[in-house]
Amino acid sequence: MPQEENPQEPERIPFFQRVLENPFLLLFLGVVVPTVFYILWGIMEIATIPVAQ
Repeated sequence: MPQEENPQEPERIPFFQRVLENPFLLLFLGVVVPTVFYILWGIMEIATIPVAQ
């Protein structure tokens, strides 16, 4: 008799599907990613200001 997969074992959900189905994680990423981006952008802008004489 050939070995069959266990029918009781639930199918594994892919990682990105779990991420995209979690609204709180999407909300968190939607707030954190732009915040970090703009902070880094601001630091780069401040660093490129020439020093006054």
